[in-house]
Amino acid sequence: MKQRLVILGGGESGVGTALLGKESGYDVFVSDNGKIKKKYKQVLIHNTINWEDEKHTEQKILNASIVMKSPGIPDSVDLVKQIRKCGIPIVSEIEFASKLTKAKIVAITGSNGKTTTASLVYHLIKQDLNVGLAGNIGCSFAKQVLDNNYENYVLEISSFQLDDIINFKPNIAVLLNITPDHLDRYDYKFDNYIHSKFRIAMNQTKEDYLIYDADDEVIVNHLKHHPVQATLLPFSLVKCVKNGAYLDNQNIRITVNNNDIVMPINTITLEGKHNIKNALAASTVAHLLKIRKQTIRESLGSFQGVEHRLEQVLKINKVQYINDSKATNVNATYYALECMTVPTVWIVGGVDKGNNYDELFSFINEKVKAIICLGIDNKKLMETLGNMVDVILETQSMNEAVKMAYEIAEAGDNVLLSPACASFDLFESYEDRGRQFKDAVRNL
Repeated sequence: MKQRLVILGGGESGVGTALLGKESGYDVFVSDNGKIKKKYKQVLIHNTINWEDEKHTEQKILNASIVMKSPGIPDSVDLVKQIRKCGIPIVSEIEFASKLTKAKIVAITGSNGKTTTASLVYHLIKQDLNVGLAGNIGCSFAKQVLDNNYENYVLEISSFQLDDIINFKPNIAVLLNITPDHLDRYDYKFDNYIHSKFRIAMNQTKEDYLIYDADDEVIVNHLKHHPVQATLLPFSLVKCVKNGAYLDNQNIRITVNNNDIVMPINTITLEGKHNIKNALAASTVAHLLKIRKQTIRESLGSFQGVEHRLEQVLKINKVQYINDSKATNVNATYYALECMTVPTVWIVGGVDKGNNYDELFSFINEKVKAIICLGIDNKKLMETLGNMVDVILETQSMNEAVKMAYEIAEAGDNVLLSPACASFDLFESYEDRGRQFKDAVRNL
């Protein structure tokens, strides 16, 4: 009798897993409490995969052999508790698909910089290696395992995806940084979130590698008290490291297994200290995978960054409009404000995930001339930041926020959308928020 695979969530990862599951001989059922998008319904119908939406039918779910749940569904949901009570294993797409490929896996996580670093690693190695880019980015990992059978995968992985792994073991894991984020999913305990991020290395052996930020005290302290089996390759902007990567005056120096490469820092097109760190991490991966120094150098110089991350949209009346919609937490916005070199009109707000804005105060005092709060509930922002600038406004419309910014900004200023919050109060996603910002700017 066929094993029954039940998938909770009919989005990109859910439908990808359904297709891979069917091909692998499972009896597959997809269930979504919301409405499944038309394009995904058509795929399920075309492939004769059973599905339901706008409900969860328990009789069709609790008879599963295994459940793959969308990362957006928290463990606190009653149905998830019932599934666990029945002893049915729950896995993420990453866990399910990784069992069905022999490919080498590079897995990248962190509170910030995941998308940029994953995209950069892919850019550095794609000329020399047969590689797919997946996880939280692009087409689903499961669908790529089914269709492409790449020899290597670069995966951007969130803590939510790591929460539902069992045996997942990347050959190279990258841990970029850990700052408070998604604490509403972790009982508002930072420790729970830290442990979740470190799950990326939990199944690694000494043959595998963990690349991590040696300047991040949270990571360093956790490693001190919870050693991992993987071979450690730290990267740093301020320390000289024996095995790993660091900044040596104006050069990037990477040493892996006594093999050195040195490149000038001006090779990197991306701006900001955080992007130097992303480049150190990505170059270390490329060096481990034996990509030629010349290719790494040229690729660092040609990489253009990712959409919605400090993306320069337009300059209007000598005012630069910048889309950083991907900044869904305070630390990401910290990096954005750090990069500002001129007076800035800052658009902020959305779903607050237990944010503490204190670390932004020095940048606000120094660089921000006006704040526009864009969210359904702006009370916390207005109370916290209201006394820090002469102008603070609020709105629940992106078009209005951009028009307000247009009225306030003067020649030589920046208008920065860097929300420090999730997008789900007014927008479908951070991508939707970023695209609405760009449309509003172009319509000025």
